[in-house]
Order: sequence, then C-alpha cells, then structure tokens
Amino acid sequence: NHIVHNGGLYKRPFNEAFEETPMLVAVLTYVGYGVLTLFGYLRDFMRQWKIEKCQNATEREEQKDFVPLYQDFENFYNRNLYMRIRDSWNRPICSVPGAKVDMMERVSHDYNWTFTYTGRVIKDIINMGSYNYLGFAQNAGACQEAAAKVLSQYGAGVCSTRHEMGNLDKHEELEKLVARFLGVESAMAYGMGFATNSMNIPALVSKGCLILSDELNHASLVLGARLSGATIRIFKHNNMQSLEKLLKDAIVHGQPRTRRPWKKILILVEGIYSMEGSIVRLPEVIALKKKYKSYLYLDEAHSIGALGPSGRGVVEYFGLNPEDVDVMMGTFTKSFGAAGGYIGGKKELIDYLRTYSHSAVYATSMSPPVVEQIITSVKCIMGEDGTTIGEARVQQLAENTRYFRRRLKEMGFIIYGNEDSPVVPLMLYMPAKIGAFGREMLKRNIGVVVVGFPATPIIESRARFCLSAAHTKEMLDTALKEINEVGDLLQLKYSRRRLVPLLDRPFDETTYEETED
Repeated sequence: NHIVHNGGLYKRPFNEAFEETPMLVAVLTYVGYGVLTLFGYLRDFMRQWKIEKCQNATEREEQKDFVPLYQDFENFYNRNLYMRIRDSWNRPICSVPGAKVDMMERVSHDYNWTFTYTGRVIKDIINMGSYNYLGFAQNAGACQEAAAKVLSQYGAGVCSTRHEMGNLDKHEELEKLVARFLGVESAMAYGMGFATNSMNIPALVSKGCLILSDELNHASLVLGARLSGATIRIFKHNNMQSLEKLLKDAIVHGQPRTRRPWKKILILVEGIYSMEGSIVRLPEVIALKKKYKSYLYLDEAHSIGALGPSGRGVVEYFGLNPEDVDVMMGTFTKSFGAAGGYIGGKKELIDYLRTYSHSAVYATSMSPPVVEQIITSVKCIMGEDGTTIGEARVQQLAENTRYFRRRLKEMGFIIYGNEDSPVVPLMLYMPAKIGAFGREMLKRNIGVVVVGFPATPIIESRARFCLSAAHTKEMLDTALKEINEVGDLLQLKYSRRRLVPLLDRPFDETTYEETED
C-alpha cells in the first residue's frame, strides 16, 4: 500500500494499493489458459477435418492460392477463448444508462457464435459499468430540457466543419465556459473523445521529437503517438524513477545516431487510468517536467468532474496550478453525460490547433443538443445554475467511492487503484471466472463490466466497477451483498491483507490484519 508524501509535494495522503497476485492463483491462471489453448488446437483440428462445424470466417477453396484475408493463428484467441465468454460483452440496453438500466435478453444456441433476442426486457438492472460519474446521463431534468429546447431551435446536425459553415454561437459559448472551468486561457471542443487524442498529438510533435508515455496509457494516446512519427519511449506505470531515467538519458544522449538535441520532449499521462483505477502522481510529474524542461500532456478523460472538491479534475485534486500543465485534454463522454472532447491551455496553443489539428479542420462540428448538454452540466457543476446540485453530486461520488472500495476490501477481494478513484477493478485472474462472474452478477440483476486479455495482462483479468453519484447507498449495499455472494461462490476472495471493519476508523487511515494463506 503506497502512502506517499514525498518531501511536501503532496498536500494530501496519496494511498494506492496493488496487491501482488498470489503465487498459486498465478500458476492456476496460466494452467487455465494452457488447457484452453490445448482444447482450442484440438477443436481447430476437428474443424479442419469437418468433424465439428466450422463457424468462423475462412477462405473459399478457389481463393486458397491468394494471399489469405483471414490469418488463422491471429484469430485463434477470438475463436477458441473469447468466443466462449462473448455473451459477457456487447449486451444491448434499451434505456438511459443511469443508475439502473433495462437490458434486452438474448440467448445463444451455438455457444455464442450467434445470438437471438427473446423479446423480453430485463428491468431495473443496477448499472455498475457506465462512466456516468456525476449522474448526468438522464432523460429528465435541467440538462434534458435545455438539450430538447436547443434541438428544436438548431436541429440535430450541423453538416459542416467549424472552419466553414459549422461554427455556432453555442460552440463559442462552450469553449469559453470550459476554459473558465479548467482555469486556463483558452479551450477547444471536438466531436469525438478518442480523436481528440489521436488527431491532436500528431499536430503537436513530429519526427525529431520524443514522447515519453506511461505503459498503461489509453489506446487513443498510443495511436496519436504512433501517428505523429515521433520517437516513443515507455516508462513503467506511475513510476517516477523510470520517467526520470528516460528524461536524463534523452537529454544526455539526444537523438539516436546524430546525437542532436530533441526538438521537443512530451510526457503523456492520464488523470485516472481506466483499467487500474490509479491516479497519476501529478505533483512529481510536474516537478520532473520543470526540472528537465519538457512538456506535459494530461488526459483527464476519467478524472474531470470525478476528482477535486469542485470536480475540476486531478489538477484541483492535488491543489496544483493549471498553468503547469501544457496541454489539458479531457472528454465530455463521462462526467458530463454527453459526447466529444476538449483541449485546454494557453491561447497560442489553442490558436495553433485550430489551424493545424485534423480534428478541427476536417471533422464535422459537434451536434447542438450535445453542446447544450455539456454547457448545462458544466454550469451545474460550477454552481452557475443557482443550485448546489453539482457540488452535492461531486461530494456524493467521493463518498460512494470510498464506501464501496472499503467494503470490497473488508470482504477480502483484491482491489486495485487509488482510494479516491471511482474506477474500481476487482481482480478475477482466471479465464473461466471472467464469464462466470459476469453471468452470475446479471442473474442477480447487477450489470458489470468484465475485462480480460488483451485489454489487461494475461494473468490480471478483472471486473471493473464505475461508481456514480446517482447510486444510492441502498443500491451500493445491494450490489455489495450480491458481489459478496458471487465472490464466495467463485472463490474470488484472494486478498491476504484483510481489512478489519472498525466503526470508529479515522477517515484517512486503514488498518490491516495479516491473515495466513
């Protein structure tokens, strides 16, 4: 359990837990994947000799001499491992993704190769999977009414880019509001969160520049870095010694072969890492950035709205100055219940991106009702709507997060991440338990997200809960009761550091009791 104060850089306790995988569990997980792989080869052999019906995409006989479209070995995992538990993903919901959802029931009669809908709707499933951190995904209330009014005035689409006929007064209003909210000089909004990273990083760095990227960065950051043509070096997750070593080496040795200095050094990090539940060590990253004269790109997709006393993200959470972050990126898809993303920073940076960013120049403008949803929710969080609803939601999310994490640890589950992170990974490890956990929770009317390889390391499969301000204590208690029951059923309580439940435990302290294996 890392409790960091680090020479006064941190103004608050920084508690993160990444309990080591028990050796027996790791061995059994590898054995499980080994057995699945052996059976996969056996079934591929049976399909080849027409003993078992072949359901997967294959070349036709007359195409056998051509360059193959389908690489059999590359699709081995999909055919023989993923297909066995495919029913745990892509479940269709037919309601607002709020604290509770309605889900369309589907069944498979051919082991998940195809699904058929029964026509039945499963009602009132407690939603523990959506990124609805502040509960703004709703079909009633101020946001919905404002969006509906704008829809009737502006219509649904803009049919043009911002540079042509698609620059609305609403877009200008949104960008000024976001800049005020973040505490930066200027901001720019984009229609897609993923493209905000993948299309803007190539506009900021190019060949001759160096990108230092956290090993667990999101795919959008990875894609943006690759598209840029810059040299990419990876540092260990949230490891400041690893980052500093790369910075020193970059400055001492310069570019390969020529040894010329790098044109720019850009550090890429996230606010909250969406698979680990960890929070970036931002005070240390900023200290290193200043020490080695590099630039910092901060992706606040999961942290904006979800962290900080007034929901302004990881910068506010640590009490830092927004000016110390060169590029502040975030999305509207999570805490704001909308779509799109933004970049905030100095006016010169934003003016440059308006001209050179592919997302700005070639992409269609954001839909007016979506823009209004964001404007209304941001004003609510800032208290500019004349209510304290936004502030109450931020506080409620923080309370729900601490309560849910503490209760899961008391039950004996291995929980990753920071105690203040609303992303809560519960470790499952074994491949068979990925599907089993998802199915058993759905039977009990709890909707969860389960994650396995290749989204996580092969022995670190997990269930990922996302908490919301819309969750009531009764909902969380119901979910916890069912999680506890399924944990006993599937033997998921691997933790060797059981929390001792104390009613009078101080708010920021944790007591551990060592238990025998």
